[in-house]
Amino acid sequence: MSDTILFLAHTEADGSLSRIALDALGAAKSLGGTLLVGLIGSDVQAAAESIAGCGATRFLGVAGEAFAESRYASDAAAVEALVKAARATIVIAPQTSRFARCVAGVAQRLGGRIDSHVTAIGEGPQVSRWYYRQRMEAAIGRAQRPWFLLVESGVAEPHPSRDREEAVSVELLAVEVSSHTRVVGRQAPKAEQQTIRPDAKLLFVAGAGWTKKQADGAAHIDDAARLILGFLGASGASLGSSKSLVDLSGEGQAVLPFLSHMNQVGQTGATPRHPKGLSTCCHGEEPHVVGWRFIRERRAVNLDANCGWARGKADVLYVADAFAVMERVNALLEQTA
Repeated sequence: MSDTILFLAHTEADGSLSRIALDALGAAKSLGGTLLVGLIGSDVQAAAESIAGCGATRFLGVAGEAFAESRYASDAAAVEALVKAARATIVIAPQTSRFARCVAGVAQRLGGRIDSHVTAIGEGPQVSRWYYRQRMEAAIGRAQRPWFLLVESGVAEPHPSRDREEAVSVELLAVEVSSHTRVVGRQAPKAEQQTIRPDAKLLFVAGAGWTKKQADGAAHIDDAARLILGFLGASGASLGSSKSLVDLSGEGQAVLPFLSHMNQVGQTGATPRHPKGLSTCCHGEEPHVVGWRFIRERRAVNLDANCGWARGKADVLYVADAFAVMERVNALLEQTA
């Protein structure tokens, strides 16, 4: 018996679907079976029309101001209503912070099972996840239904999104929410302070070498910060960091002020998915490189020709001073701006 697949997504502030949501839709389409779409947001019509050609037999929605912001009570009630209305046996949703907070609770309510951080979906269906600090990959299949899958970005070819593909009739469900939580506003860093950009084409990773003593015998933290932030601003890259660099703050050493553990890439950090990656002042050892497994093209800048990146872990290794290299790169970017 084929499964009934529900693709579940929430809209962004402008009513569109995010890139990771389109990746999840691509994964849902790859399973075959009957495909339905369930959308949550203040207004879901535009989002439904942008993916009208996905092959779904029904478009379901929960809309209204109560569902514009992320709250556990409203999101859980909306997801539960959509799954029941669709009579879904498999629910595929993007691994966003919003769904990560509520979907597990819905799986418990409906007597289902959930697997999060799914990195691949194959026939069966079977899904892949990483365990033990991302050193072991497991293939999982379940007979329990409904089965909820929160998938990472890049898990499948994204379904193309258009401003308006064709008219779609969305079946809006009435969902009552009783919650004492009220969203009164948002606090977010300024745009120039935002260094984590999941949709960026390039991942720029800084290692501890940026804070070490240079050829003149002194550390140049201010110069390092200027070069890194200048490159991020000109290129639109996302910033990553090795564990050793973000840990320096706990050792009382000088650190780059814009880095935190949220930027950490590696064994105990994130495994981002960007088309290209550039590592600077990092030795490329296993705990760090494990976070690069989904980066398609890897390049590194390091003064040590025998560092870990040179041992088959980088496609291209530049044996050079990262300070001088990035100074020149930033100058070239200014000329082409």
